[in-house]
Amino acid sequence: MFAKLVAVSLLTLASSQLMAAECKTTIDSTDQMSFNTKAIEIDKSCKTFTVELTHSGNLPKNVMGHNWVLSKEADMQPIATAGLPAGVDKNYLPEGDARIIAHTKLIGAKESDSVTFDVSKLNASEKYGFFCSFPGHISMMKGTVTLK
Repeated sequence: MFAKLVAVSLLTLASSQLMAAECKTTIDSTDQMSFNTKAIEIDKSCKTFTVELTHSGNLPKNVMGHNWVLSKEADMQPIATAGLPAGVDKNYLPEGDARIIAHTKLIGAKESDSVTFDVSKLNASEKYGFFCSFPGHISMMKGTVTLK
C-alpha cells in the first residue's frame, strides 16, 4: 500500500512539473544583425521571467554588439534614439530611463548575459516589444512580448 501511494505521489509530482509554465527563454543574436525569434510569450502564472541573450557571431561588441531591451512597443524607437549618445560603454541606453522595463548588457561574439524581471510589471492589455539598442539594429532586431 505504501509503495503504491509513493508511486502515485511521484507521478503526480512529475506531471505537475510538466504542466508548469516555462518562465525563461534563450535568444541568440548573430553577426547578420538578427535575433533567432520575433516573439516571446510569457505565461501569466510566471512571477518572474528570465531572458538569456547569446551571441553566436564572431564580431566584437564595438562592431556588432547586441543587447535585449524590453519596453512598451510605443517606447522602443524613442528609447533607441535616446540611447545613441550613451555609447557602447553604457549599452546605448539612456541611464535611468523609466520606459525600460528590463535589459541585458551589450555583448559581443561568444558572450552571453541574462536579465530576470518581475512579470507583474506587465499589463496584459498593453503591447510590449523587445529590441537591440545598438545604433541601427532596431530596424531588424525587434519582436513582440505578450502575456498569455
